[in-house]
Amino acid sequence: MIFAVKDLRAMGFIAPEQALKHVETLPEGHVWLSVAAATDDPDLAILQLRRLHEAAPELIQTLGSPHERPAQRLIAVLGGSRWWGDYLIANPQRAHDVWTQPPSAREVLLTAVGANTNAHVPIAKQGKTSDDMRVAYRKVLLDIVADDLTSNDPVQHMPIVGQRMATLADAALEASLALARRDIDPDGRIPFAIIAMGKTGAQELNYISDVDVLYLVGSEKNTTEENKALNSSKTSQPVNYDATVQPDHDKHDVIEIATRLAAMTAQGCSGAGNEPPLWTVDPNLRPEGRQGALVRTLDSYRQYWDKWAQSWEFQALMKARPCAGDYELGERFINLAASYVWNVASREKFVDDVRAMRTRVEENISRHMAGRELKLGPGGLRDVEFTVQLLQLVHGRTDETLRVRETHEAITALAHGGYISRLDATELKRCYSYLRVIEHRAQLTRMRRTHTVPSREDELRALSRSLGLPHTQEFTRELERVRARVRSLHENIFYRPIVAAIARLSPDEAALDRDAAKDRLSAIGYRDTEGALAHISALTRGTSRRATIQRHLLPVFISWLAAGADPDMGLLHFRTLSEHIGDSHWYLAFLRDSGVAASRLCSLLPNSRWVADALCVLPEAVQMLDDDTLLLPRTRQQLDTEIQAVLTRHENPEKAITRIRSVRNREVTRAALADALDTIEAHRSSIADACDALIAGALAVAEREEKQAKGVLHARVALVAMGRYGGAESSYASDADILAVHKSCSGATEEQATSCAVSLIQRVRSYLGQTGVGYPVNVDLDLRPEGRSGVMSRTVDSYREYYQRWACVWERQALLRARPLAGNPDLLQEFFEVINPIRYHMAPSQQDLRDIRLLKARMENERLPRGIEPSRHVKLGPGGLSDVEWMVQLAQMRYAHECPAVRLTSTIPALNALRDEGIIDPEHAQIMCESWSLASRIRAGNVLATGRMSGVKLDVLPHGVKELVPLARLLGWGAGQEKMLEEQWLRASRRCRDVMDSVFWV
Repeated sequence: MIFAVKDLRAMGFIAPEQALKHVETLPEGHVWLSVAAATDDPDLAILQLRRLHEAAPELIQTLGSPHERPAQRLIAVLGGSRWWGDYLIANPQRAHDVWTQPPSAREVLLTAVGANTNAHVPIAKQGKTSDDMRVAYRKVLLDIVADDLTSNDPVQHMPIVGQRMATLADAALEASLALARRDIDPDGRIPFAIIAMGKTGAQELNYISDVDVLYLVGSEKNTTEENKALNSSKTSQPVNYDATVQPDHDKHDVIEIATRLAAMTAQGCSGAGNEPPLWTVDPNLRPEGRQGALVRTLDSYRQYWDKWAQSWEFQALMKARPCAGDYELGERFINLAASYVWNVASREKFVDDVRAMRTRVEENISRHMAGRELKLGPGGLRDVEFTVQLLQLVHGRTDETLRVRETHEAITALAHGGYISRLDATELKRCYSYLRVIEHRAQLTRMRRTHTVPSREDELRALSRSLGLPHTQEFTRELERVRARVRSLHENIFYRPIVAAIARLSPDEAALDRDAAKDRLSAIGYRDTEGALAHISALTRGTSRRATIQRHLLPVFISWLAAGADPDMGLLHFRTLSEHIGDSHWYLAFLRDSGVAASRLCSLLPNSRWVADALCVLPEAVQMLDDDTLLLPRTRQQLDTEIQAVLTRHENPEKAITRIRSVRNREVTRAALADALDTIEAHRSSIADACDALIAGALAVAEREEKQAKGVLHARVALVAMGRYGGAESSYASDADILAVHKSCSGATEEQATSCAVSLIQRVRSYLGQTGVGYPVNVDLDLRPEGRSGVMSRTVDSYREYYQRWACVWERQALLRARPLAGNPDLLQEFFEVINPIRYHMAPSQQDLRDIRLLKARMENERLPRGIEPSRHVKLGPGGLSDVEWMVQLAQMRYAHECPAVRLTSTIPALNALRDEGIIDPEHAQIMCESWSLASRIRAGNVLATGRMSGVKLDVLPHGVKELVPLARLLGWGAGQEKMLEEQWLRASRRCRDVMDSVFWV
């Protein structure tokens, strides 16, 4: 096969002319080009192959076909690493190690130093040196490199590389220790263990990385006391490690000998020699760091951990494992350390300390390197590792399945235990492996320690090709995507409030032990502890993923619910909601993963029956709790657009009405969640807006159904909002007071038009009054002319005649609240052209004023429910809503004809306008506003707290603690401050009544 220059460029060669010249000297010639094209750097592969052929012509002849395994592995190494190419060219016989499968790493390295691989304490032979061990190390390493560079999926293969590298590091330490034993402790009397830490301990080691270790020595009898030994990490005289030393145990204590063993072991791996060092042996994770003793006994470690160790030191010990020396001693160390590691999360501010440490690490990165930093930068390896380790430490206190070292295994265990979602776990593992592969490839090129993305174009291109991406732009985009996703997952999981909350629990509390749970429930405020335990048992019973996640959430939820007014009710609501939603995959995972939704939900359920019921009807509303922007009300325009889309999609009236009502339910639930979370707003127009959109949509459905039934529409109908609804002051249990106006169309007679209008209105009332689709809306037409005995709808002319001839003063007063609601806009305009002069331009006569005052007095005497203390009735009682609204409306009737600014339908805006116009004294206006606002909040709070949608108690400030406490919590008063709510209302209403007496009755 002969390749042209253009063919080679298409295959990935940058200098095809040079490549063609190189292969001319090789056996099989151009065949090598197709094999090299599959490597990371085809140009480098061909160049290195030519150099190797020139150094050992016979070697290439022994490979056989370039398409066979030996040749493919060799060319992959030559094209994947310049350093390894030079290493093979320097001694071509080493190339045989590329395709020759070696025995186990431990066997190869111990054999290299002449140690018995089956001995309990391997001792090296005389004449063997660290150079022999290093040559054997690179022989095994070359096989690992070749396997990696020829793997079909390097990302999936990455964990295997880490495990094999750690196993090789273990073997190197064992062989180096065997050399040290030969010269320092040839009888193997000193019990000495090396503990791997960091990536070595986790068995996820890089190609080039420091090997973190701790050194441990066992005690022998008749040694000097330990404290004296710990003060000396060196011998009093310099040690010649190149000489053969036979220690005299009568003169040298155990720790002194062990210290020499540790130093000489490290020197065998990291010191000078004919062969280059392997890596740095780093013991700086030991107690007191570089200033601490190099070697300690088990008791010394225990004393340090008891008194001085910081949280990060126990976090580091998560990865600890025996890797060389006395494994029995090493296991004793691991068992002792575990009792500290898996309780460190109980330390005060542990989670805050871990988070602060991650922040400090990130802040130490220079800005110009942050984008290339794979390890420490945002979206880098440390984001994954810190996230996983924090969850392990917090939840691992009670769940032993999380006590694993390797990051991939830990992520899998967290997903299996329900601590993170399976999707997040899959993404974390894939992203972590992807970043680690980039780190490996960056190190492999020149076998240098690095954690940054290469800046040289040729190295970046080779790195891209190694990941199956032919263009560096694709690699850059993919790396940015991976880092962004890692950062997002890190921030979503690492900073979850529930993680810190669980860390603050004791292990017994976190484990939900029945006896401990009962005592705890009673102590934090649950009255029916047996009932609470029954709820907990029902929620956590079984082995389903749902029950598993509940077991993680409930220890914290119990505490959060206890902070509410009625913890028992809150837990019952949580159980009801969880069982209502059932096995929906998103619900519990959302509460586990959310930033604030879980804690917010637990603050609502003990205080608000209405919210608990609403969430059962609309469970997806729980998601609104996670983001403040989702709690912001939708505009009327947005709602109209959504409902118009519903009408377009659904021709069937029942389906259309169901969808329209669900829009209103969602918006009212949104308002309730916002109110209950941040004290109830006195004037929330979004409830009226949602009702407006609902009624407008229902009218459109009614017109469509009427037309389908009769074949023609005999009337156009318009609806007018009245009362508090007209003032956009609707609350959660408010009726929708309306007036209906119509005009005939399609040549219909007046009787036909009236009949059609009445039919449409009845359909609307029927649609909105249905139960089973959220909360029904009562459409009230009692404010129409002649009240309940009057016709449901009139023409504009009929309204004109009635209001001009027959209307009472209170009906003119009621028109002050009228505003356009729905229906034909021209008809609405005609209607308001009729009523505006009546409500704004007819100043009340003295008789009118007497009638208004008399009517107000009758209301107070006749409508106030029997048995209700007037001072606690926030609507009709002294200083209540009625007082403020009648004062405002009377002032509007008297001055609207000369002050257009006061022609407003809402109470507080009208009150402010009257104040600004100098009609109402500013101090009086402030008093009226405070009383009206608090009364409105109490009415809304009563609905949210009790879940009732009707009844006289909704307008009353409750006496009993059972109802007063949740109301006070919803209104912003903390525990024990219920009486302050009573005092504030009585004071505000009394002051408002004084204003009433001085303004209204005179």
